Amino acid sequence: MFNDIGPLELVTIIVLAVLVFGPDKLPKVIQDVMRTVRKIREFSESAKADIRSELGPEFKDFEFEDLNPKTFIRKQLDNDELGLKEIRNGFDLKKEMAEVTDAVHSRDTDAPSAPGSAAASGGARVDMTKRPEAPGEDDRPPFDADAT
Repeated sequence: MFNDIGPLELVTIIVLAVLVFGPDKLPKVIQDVMRTVRKIREFSESAKADIRSELGPEFKDFEFEDLNPKTFIRKQLDNDELGLKEIRNGFDLKKEMAEVTDAVHSRDTDAPSAPGSAAASGGARVDMTKRPEAPGEDDRPPFDADAT
């Protein structure tokens, strides 16, 4: 419950409690706080038991922590009924990208030995570099009345 409270913070809380409540009333305050925490825990446990009994036997392994989306996803990924590990292991993005870049680089470095050899082999080389288009006479930039 108090996993993120360090020793210095704990000492500070104790000193503040002694200053606020005084050394005489501090044991009584600690008892009241502990009694309240116990009652809250008992209430939450009885509510959980009531919910489990109302859900029926098909939800006997239901845990309230599963309602947290992160816990639910982690549990489903660990269960691996869907075969996600095989899919994840079968798909290697780095390998796929390396194959694509090798294919692109080999296409760029392949130079035909004779002027008509690319057409004679059945595959014409296509230039896929983007060239800027020359603006025509009718191509005007858009006019925005609100911008002026």
